[in-house]
Amino acid sequence: MFNLGIKIKEKRKLLMLTQQELANRCELTKGYISQLENNMVSPSLETLEIILEVLGTTLSEFFKDDDKKQIVFTEEEQYDKSFDTYLQTWLVPSAQEHRMEPIYVVINPNGETYHDYPHSGEEFGYVIDGEVTVVYGDRTCVCKKGESFYFVSNTKHYLKNEGKQKAIVLWVSCPPNF
Repeated sequence: MFNLGIKIKEKRKLLMLTQQELANRCELTKGYISQLENNMVSPSLETLEIILEVLGTTLSEFFKDDDKKQIVFTEEEQYDKSFDTYLQTWLVPSAQEHRMEPIYVVINPNGETYHDYPHSGEEFGYVIDGEVTVVYGDRTCVCKKGESFYFVSNTKHYLKNEGKQKAIVLWVSCPPNF
C-alpha cells in the first residue's frame, strides 16, 4: 500500500530539510506538513505538486515504482543553463531526489560561478580542464587540471577562472543544492 505521508517525509529527510524549511519553501505551515506526513490530512493536487516540486520531483516520478528507477541518463536528458560567465549542466535531471547532485561547469576566462552562501552539506569538484580558484570564505586555493577540491558547505564559496582558457569542472553537491 502506498503511504503518501511517509514517502513525503522520506524525500524531505533525504534532502535534509526540516518540516519548517519545507513548509517555508511551499508557503505552508509546519503544522500542515506534520499532519500530512502523519496522514492526518490529504493535500489537494495543486498543493501536492508544489510540495513535490520543492522536493525535486514530479507526480509521475513520485508515484513511480522504485524498482524501475532510471540509472543511466542520456545527454538529451541533461539540462543546461547559461549565466554571464559560465555554463552549468545538470547531469542527472532527478538529482534533487537523491543525496548528491553532479553538475558539469564550464567557466569562461575571467569568469566566476554564483556565490553560494553557507548551507548544510559538502561539495566535491574535479577539474577536467584548465584551472580554477576555489574561493572558500577568506581562503583561495588554485585547483588545476587533474586535481580536486572538497569542502563542507558551511562557508560562502564559489569558483573563479583567472586563466586565459575555459575551465571545466565536474562539481558534486551533497545534498543537492545547485
